[in-house]
Amino acid sequence: MPNHPVVSREEWTAARKTHLEKEKALDRQRDALAESLRSLPWVRVEESYVFSGPDGEENLADLFAGRSQLIVQHFMYGESWDEGCPSCSFWADGWDPLVVHLEHRDVSMVAISKAPLAKLQAYRERMGWSFKWLSSAQNEFNRDFHVSATSEEVEKGETYYNYRRTSSFGDEMPGMSVFYKDDGGVVYHTYSTYARGLDRLNAAYHYLDMAPKGRDESELPWSMAWLRRHDSY
Repeated sequence: MPNHPVVSREEWTAARKTHLEKEKALDRQRDALAESLRSLPWVRVEESYVFSGPDGEENLADLFAGRSQLIVQHFMYGESWDEGCPSCSFWADGWDPLVVHLEHRDVSMVAISKAPLAKLQAYRERMGWSFKWLSSAQNEFNRDFHVSATSEEVEKGETYYNYRRTSSFGDEMPGMSVFYKDDGGVVYHTYSTYARGLDRLNAAYHYLDMAPKGRDESELPWSMAWLRRHDSY
């Protein structure tokens, strides 16, 4: 980082206070955006979706586990894959310890993938995670929430992802979806986010954003070429 400005403490404090005002403005914008998100309309989920999990077969309503809100992490792990996605694993390292806290705010949180349950359980044990992980291999959940492409779409190189037709980079895509269950047991889809929308859920990246070199990815072949699973560095 050659030729970076070096100034007195007084000059640094003045520059930092100027930047602080920008941070405060962004905080206010973020609060307003979160309020706008929560005011979005909902869609009733008509399909029950039966998953294979550590507690046997469970449908989508079961996954709320007595709570009214559910967050589903669409973890990229294809049926034929030997390992889970490194990027999704990076994200999971961050949110796995948060599940217990979310549960005390009326939110259940699980991961769902296309891979068979046995693969998910083995990989979960390898990574040392504790979150609940279920297989959607026997239903259309991943397709309906646009995180799995068909073989025809992969061959064509185009699929529907992040609310538009786009180039397909494989058979699995990352995402996160949120659901609400009312007192009558009706389930609603309230929100989903994909691609860069997931960026704000990765605390490690936000720490890197505050470091002098930032994410330091601009010279890499692709942005996350540096990344390894936490047991593979």
